[in-house]
Amino acid sequence: MTIRRRVLLAAAFAVGLAGPAWAQSLDITVPSNPGGGFDQTARALQGVLEKDKLASRIQIINTPGGGGTIGLAQFATTKAKRAGSIMVGGLAIVSAVPINKAPVTLDQVKPLARLTGEYLVLAVPKSSPLQSVEELIAKFKADPRSVSWGAGSAGSADHLLIGLLAQAAGVEPKGINYIAHSGGGEALSAVIGGHVTVGVSGYGEFEPQVAAGNLRVLAISSEQRIAGIDAPTFKEKGLDVTLVNWRGIFAPPGLKDDEFKALAEMVDKAVKSPAWKEALQKHSWQDLYLPAAPFETYLSRNRSSVTAVLKDIGLAQ
Repeated sequence: MTIRRRVLLAAAFAVGLAGPAWAQSLDITVPSNPGGGFDQTARALQGVLEKDKLASRIQIINTPGGGGTIGLAQFATTKAKRAGSIMVGGLAIVSAVPINKAPVTLDQVKPLARLTGEYLVLAVPKSSPLQSVEELIAKFKADPRSVSWGAGSAGSADHLLIGLLAQAAGVEPKGINYIAHSGGGEALSAVIGGHVTVGVSGYGEFEPQVAAGNLRVLAISSEQRIAGIDAPTFKEKGLDVTLVNWRGIFAPPGLKDDEFKALAEMVDKAVKSPAWKEALQKHSWQDLYLPAAPFETYLSRNRSSVTAVLKDIGLAQ
């Protein structure tokens, strides 16, 4: 072997040793049970990272409980300085922290990137006499308790949307007739069966039944109309309401600057990959990517607005 060859091999070996730990091993904390939105986000990201060889030996750790606050606490404490760790989070945790008066908050982790989002829709069964969101809001104003809203758990994105609609319509938010369900399938059955006036969920949850003609979408919570979804926005109908059920990822609080930068670069490459675009399409997710700095700014505003709505609907002090 020539001297030049030995030098090149030694340099390559040194670069390999200097590479970030997560290049060989990465764990993703998911603060929920398998199968939910956080878990789907983690597994989609895992697939892209592995396919594009951006990380290997990726382990997903499901830590449910407290609306995500149990997983958040464990991540912030046990992974505080581990460069090969990230956590999936989103609007659900922003809401769960004040509801549960969690001792560990999102202040104890570092925003890494906002990734995706789902806009929420209002849908009624095909047998419903309500033909428009205007008719629904008129009924809601006339007698708030006459409208039952079938949706997810208390304090979820669904609940936040109804709180915002109540504010916009001039209805006392604490007086809404919110029917919480433990899962999307249970809520969907209640809507199709006519057991509630209107259903609230991400569009992807209702999409198959909309396509089958069993549900009609009255409005969507986006800023502008979404291609492929035949629904007006609330703003079009004179209601200043927008909401997105966003999901993103966070880094441990004790990382060095170069370790955090390496994770940020890994994520940036992943979300610009064709494989990630395929994942977005598969799950009907909106691409809402924000890198660390703008995500941190967004998160601060989002936490303030969510807490205000939770106070209005009586779920936070």
